Amino acid sequence: MKFSKQLIKWLNSQTPKTLSSLGDAFREKSFAVAFLLLMALAALPLPTGGVTHVFEVITILLGFELVIGRRSIWLPRRWRKMQIGKTIQTKALPKFISFIRFFERFSRPRFGKLLAHQYFSRLAGVLIILFTISALLAPPLSGLDTLPAMGVILISLSILLEDVVIFVFAIIAGSSGIMIELLLGSFVLRIFH
Repeated sequence: MKFSKQLIKWLNSQTPKTLSSLGDAFREKSFAVAFLLLMALAALPLPTGGVTHVFEVITILLGFELVIGRRSIWLPRRWRKMQIGKTIQTKALPKFISFIRFFERFSRPRFGKLLAHQYFSRLAGVLIILFTISALLAPPLSGLDTLPAMGVILISLSILLEDVVIFVFAIIAGSSGIMIELLLGSFVLRIFH
């Protein structure tokens, strides 16, 4: 079954929409799905006013879990029971499901064994941490968190769809976001110096 259909099935199910139920539903790909859901709002080209910071902190912690080699999500009980907000469920995810379907049409499994390797998971974890920190440090209401967050989303999709080409696009998107933030930051510093 395609991932977009699995996600719709989970969203339409009666189970509570928590990180715990997410892990139960998607098992071995629960990290990728968690990153996708947690960063969905930040990846939309809309100013969020800092609302996404809690999700970004959780994403960073999950990224560290990938780096140390965990295969399943561990979070404090309180965070595992935290509901995924209605805004994400009703606005962000429906847009991302069409985005996911686009990638499902054009992607195909490429180097799937490489993506499943433990070293790749650690590299993905490091990149997710870097891109998420960049999104977290972006000035509120600037929209500068979009590209780094999109890097995280694309890493997740590369794992879910087992396509290393999407991973390359993830690196380009996330790195571009970091470079734009640094360039604009240095520009602003020069103006005020």
